[in-house]
Amino acid sequence: MRFMMFMIPKVYQPDTPPAERAVKGFTPSAESVARMMKFNEELAKAGVLISLDGLHPISKGARVAFSGGKQKVTDGPLIEAKEVIGGYWMIDVKSKEEAVVWATRIPAEDGDVIEIRQVFEMSDFPSDVYFDRS
Repeated sequence: MRFMMFMIPKVYQPDTPPAERAVKGFTPSAESVARMMKFNEELAKAGVLISLDGLHPISKGARVAFSGGKQKVTDGPLIEAKEVIGGYWMIDVKSKEEAVVWATRIPAEDGDVIEIRQVFEMSDFPSDVYFDRS
């Protein structure tokens, strides 16, 4: 089963005090990166890691909203965002419980949140759903 573990860092959230938020030019500390790299290596050694990436702060992003057949583009910073993803891991494990165990080992900072979501597999869809596999 594939699961995505989303990092929702405290420093990207609008309810975090301004002095503690990620601002323009933000990068995680060398210590934080080293802890994450060690965790990432553990995932790889265990053979469960499919992919991973960290994401720049929302101030460098944009959103495209769809309504009434039209698109509306909003450039960051996106003040109204409540939970902002700072990165993800795609893992392949036997169960949600195993994914939770891996998530509890992430070297997160105080206030960070990890969300775990199972990825749809082709076998999850009804047999009459057609997917072009070319």
